Amino acid sequence: MTEAKKTLSKGLVQVYTGDGKGKTTAALGQAMRAAGQGLRVIVIQFVKGLDDCGEHLFAARHPAFQIIQPAKGDAFAKSKEQKTVEAKETYEYARRAITSGDYDMVVLDEILVAVREGFLTSGQVIELIAVKPVNLELVLTGRGATPDVVKVADLVTEMLMIRHPFTEGVGQRCGIEY
Repeated sequence: MTEAKKTLSKGLVQVYTGDGKGKTTAALGQAMRAAGQGLRVIVIQFVKGLDDCGEHLFAARHPAFQIIQPAKGDAFAKSKEQKTVEAKETYEYARRAITSGDYDMVVLDEILVAVREGFLTSGQVIELIAVKPVNLELVLTGRGATPDVVKVADLVTEMLMIRHPFTEGVGQRCGIEY
């Protein structure tokens, strides 16, 4: 077995977008893989529900990487004004994490939803990409990636919903959707 890498020589920008299921799951898989190779990882969540979902419970038991949700509580139950303030605070937290030198991978989960909903601008996302150190892997998730974000990303995967149990009235399931 080879010694784990401590840093990446070239970090890329990955985008997971689309209406299909699996954007956060793909990003968490990337985080797990990176942490397994000894990279320092942080996952920062924008516009999420409660913080008792499976990934938070897993990270508490197996602290290979941090999952941070600066805005606590169910984002879906908050006013647009409150979500805008919290998204901007989370953005500043993310900017500090990206530029700190403390991480090899930063995952910004649902940042693209924050843009789509008008809490942030795509220009702010582009700025985060611009200040990213050359050896940092930056992973962005959420529905509705804008064309300008897609254009500057190195990898873009669109999750396409073909069939989903939600359309048949099946609600969220513990351990599967959260």
